[in-house]
Amino acid sequence: MGENQNIRISVRNLVEFILRSGDIDNRRSGPMDKDAMQEGSRIHRKIQGRMGMNYRAEVPLSIDIQGKDYVLTIEGRADGVFREESDDRANMAGIIWMNPIDPWLPEDSRQVQELQLTLEMGEEIYDDADRKEEKAVQIEEEVSENRIYIDEIKGIYRDVASLDAPFQVHLAQAKCYAYIYGSQNSLSAIGVQMTYCNIESEEIRRFRQGYRMAELEAWFGDLVKQYQKWAEYQNEWRKTRQSSIGTLTFPFAWRTGQKKVAGDVYRTMLRRKKLFIQAPTGTGKTISTIFPAVKAVGEGLADRIFYATAKTITRTVAEETYALLRTRGLRMKTVTLTAKEKICFLDETECNPDACPYAKGHFDRVNDAVFDLITSTEVFDRKTIEEYAEKWQVCPFEFGLDVSLWSDGVICDYNYIFDPRAKLKRFFGEGVKGDYLFLIDEAHNLVERGREMFSAALYKEDFLALKKEVRPYSQKMARALNRCNSWMLERKRECERIKIWDSIGTFPVYLMNLCGIMETFLEESHNGEINEKVLELYFQMRRFLDTCDRLDDNYLIYSELCEDGRFLIRLFCVDISTNLQECLAKGKSTVFFSATFLPIQYYKSLLSTCGAEDYAIYAQSVFEPEKRLVLIGTDTSSRYTNRNEQEYRKMAAYVLRMIQAKRGNYMVFFPSYRMMEEVAVQFQNLCSDAGDSIELLCQSSGMTEQQREAFLGNFEEAHDRGLAGFCVMGGIFGEGIDLKHDRLIGAVIVGTGIPQVCNERELLKYFYDRRGQDGFFYAYLCPGMNKVLQSAGRVIRTEEDRGIILLLDERFASHRYSQMFPEEWKQIEYCTLGSVQSKAGRFWDSV
Repeated sequence: MGENQNIRISVRNLVEFILRSGDIDNRRSGPMDKDAMQEGSRIHRKIQGRMGMNYRAEVPLSIDIQGKDYVLTIEGRADGVFREESDDRANMAGIIWMNPIDPWLPEDSRQVQELQLTLEMGEEIYDDADRKEEKAVQIEEEVSENRIYIDEIKGIYRDVASLDAPFQVHLAQAKCYAYIYGSQNSLSAIGVQMTYCNIESEEIRRFRQGYRMAELEAWFGDLVKQYQKWAEYQNEWRKTRQSSIGTLTFPFAWRTGQKKVAGDVYRTMLRRKKLFIQAPTGTGKTISTIFPAVKAVGEGLADRIFYATAKTITRTVAEETYALLRTRGLRMKTVTLTAKEKICFLDETECNPDACPYAKGHFDRVNDAVFDLITSTEVFDRKTIEEYAEKWQVCPFEFGLDVSLWSDGVICDYNYIFDPRAKLKRFFGEGVKGDYLFLIDEAHNLVERGREMFSAALYKEDFLALKKEVRPYSQKMARALNRCNSWMLERKRECERIKIWDSIGTFPVYLMNLCGIMETFLEESHNGEINEKVLELYFQMRRFLDTCDRLDDNYLIYSELCEDGRFLIRLFCVDISTNLQECLAKGKSTVFFSATFLPIQYYKSLLSTCGAEDYAIYAQSVFEPEKRLVLIGTDTSSRYTNRNEQEYRKMAAYVLRMIQAKRGNYMVFFPSYRMMEEVAVQFQNLCSDAGDSIELLCQSSGMTEQQREAFLGNFEEAHDRGLAGFCVMGGIFGEGIDLKHDRLIGAVIVGTGIPQVCNERELLKYFYDRRGQDGFFYAYLCPGMNKVLQSAGRVIRTEEDRGIILLLDERFASHRYSQMFPEEWKQIEYCTLGSVQSKAGRFWDSV
């Protein structure tokens, strides 16, 4: 590391971090929520395009401030910088001046300053009207040459006429840009223009304020001084972290192929590429990705690691991996982010100062709480976050998000990186990027999660219901709700069941108008019950409007008449690759990995736009193939046309004979609850007829955490008479559970896992067929086989394990399905009901 380490922070992050104060209150839109527009969006460009030749848009600005042995870089992008000519000043209608004395006037022109003020106040100080006019012209000419403005544009849904002044956090951003630009261009004074625009009506309200550079210098210097202790801490911690990484060694003896995987991960980061890893169970994928990522940070290739996953258990594995590396000398601060609903101290998440004592004054205390935590420990897990949040009486959820800014590793759910509404804007906001490495665990889950995150829907009935609720309180909102309801009613009349639309038409305009009315209502209303209902629909509409801005060829717009009679309009993101790439471009490199990432080209096409530029590897399994037997039952089928009592009885007989070959714990996975229940009845009948006392457990729909743990608790020990756990593929027991050794010795997978035909699956098929691709492959085959492979992966979790995987469906024998089997399934045999017990018996005898 060099003598002067560079510490970077955006202007927005700086002012929001240092200047925040007061309560958390979700009942009203806070100042930072007023900016409903993404930088560079349509309205921004439209306003910038109207400003003429003297206006420069999206001007990058940065300033370096020398610290003790570091350089603090404060950077950002001003929406606009413009020089106002004297001729332009005739066109100043609607501009509100915030200071009476013009800062551009010369310091020693006291008489001129007084004249300017009295002219604005309409007072007479000259008896001669002609002389007064002459002097005013003289002033205009004197100051016009130097009149430079920083323009900060904010789009809002509320009526701009209701604004009396700019929001202080917005003004502070503009003042930072003004100081940076003015100091670097030797200006004596500079102006700030705050431009607020209603997104629907495009009505504009501007506020102006001029500053002498000496005034801005003092203000900016104080802002930087308040941040200085954080920068100094960060600089010293980086030295400690980098020194520890330099001597860090791999904590285990390398398994077969593991060193190659870690090397490939490091080279991917070095080249700033993306890597897809098919990593079978036992390859040590977590340590094989985290270790090289840590090393990459030590080499200066990145500064922060994001480990993202969809499952709590895999987040725990990541925590354990960092803990293991700490035993080898690693000094890294890591935070685990927990969902608001789980970490909230209250029974219900009511984020306002009246309902929650932690919300009241939160922003007054949270910076001290953060500094206390980060200077006291290196592990910011849920327990630690809760402990310090209680100590400082701050919201644990928001506290955890703030702590992430000072963490070297962030362990979190996918949505903190990708979801447009939940992502960490301090890292991934518009115009913000950094030296990040992304490790995406169980990445096969990101396809469906991504479609959910980047899609949006609205129900007609929600508008109608809220209209009835708010009519006594706001006729204006009731009319706006009725307009939206009427628009949807027209589409409903054209929709028999489902209909695909070419565009969303004028609906967004109606929604924007309604959002503005709702914002004004929420600012003024004190009816908590009504406000809550308004806010719920408001957020749904905001999500819909945000998604409207993303609409392109990767989306389908459709309406649907649901089975419950409700009518919806949905913006369905089918191909998420473009939206994902926008998120991942915020960092340096990404590694996707999963134990069920087959076929790899399928996932590359769904998760990346780079195609041939991305790398892909298949990690070598460390398990001996002789310890696993894969059997395919060729005389049974789960096709819908074949489902009958006789077929269910045959499936039950397969399970019984497999358990009779070797008593122990087994899981049986079905494509649906209905089939599971039908086969369970037949299984119990067969056991009764045979006088066999095999214990049967069945998964139930909507199991609680306690019920799930009780179900798995039955697998803690091997059952001498046999245990059959009947489960549903793709459910809570099909992924993310780790039953080692004799806790599970066999898995039966009934059917190919193909999803049931439904509107969404048919839309997926239609989308890819229209692109000239195999729609059935994308919509049904691959998602189904992924569930099969996940279920099969419950068996063989360690090098000592032995087990059987029985696939019950004649389709598994066809090339279309067998080509998707993993490479480590080397020992595959075909069987019938008559031969399954003998083949299973021979396997157990051999191991």
